[in-house]
Amino acid sequence: MTPNQRQWAWSRDQLAKAVVSLGYPGEFADLLAKQLGSPKAIDRLTSYLYHAKPRSMEMIIDEMLAIRAEIDAWRERKESLEAQEGYSRWLNSETRRQNEDE
Repeated sequence: MTPNQRQWAWSRDQLAKAVVSLGYPGEFADLLAKQLGSPKAIDRLTSYLYHAKPRSMEMIIDEMLAIRAEIDAWRERKESLEAQEGYSRWLNSETRRQNEDE
């Protein structure tokens, strides 16, 4: 097992413990982990479960969706910044300026 796989397994197991401690089935934790997509996101949800002790599956799902939305928004911002940097490089490139002068 690679270190990355160990991290995933550890995070998933911690989430399962938190979910089961609240009285929900362990399989629910597997579904949540798959939706979150990273050990860091799984750890965020686990922390929420221990601190907030939500009283319904719906509350857990709402938090999972909020975490997922933050991750998606961060990725979109990162992609947008990278695209903007590429565009700026092109605007400032010598090749573009030479083509414009012709």
